[in-house]
Amino acid sequence: MKKLLFTFFVFLICSSGKAQKVYTVDYESQADLKVFVVDYESQADLKVFKAKYSSSASKNEGKWFFTDYSSQADKKIYFVKYQSQADLKIYFVDYESRAGWKNNSKKHLLY
Repeated sequence: MKKLLFTFFVFLICSSGKAQKVYTVDYESQADLKVFVVDYESQADLKVFKAKYSSSASKNEGKWFFTDYSSQADKKIYFVKYQSQADLKIYFVDYESRAGWKNNSKKHLLY
């Protein structure tokens, strides 16, 4: 029983450190989330930093790593043409320290 509990806690700890990996799909029907990129930071729900490595990304703090394959991703996203079609509005930032949520009510979309 102790071994089973130990294994469970190790799994829990390892999975909580998992990076937020996203994959861009070609069709809206394939997506978990529809995203629109806004022109100004003040319009965004989330400020996103594009991580170069999956280990640099964070769980739900706006640091995204774009995967090459959908099977590697935590979320599949589709970029829509119009803001009104989006579930989430994002703004890409140049510095990791500027990434984060501006509208916490939308945070559940990436869990």
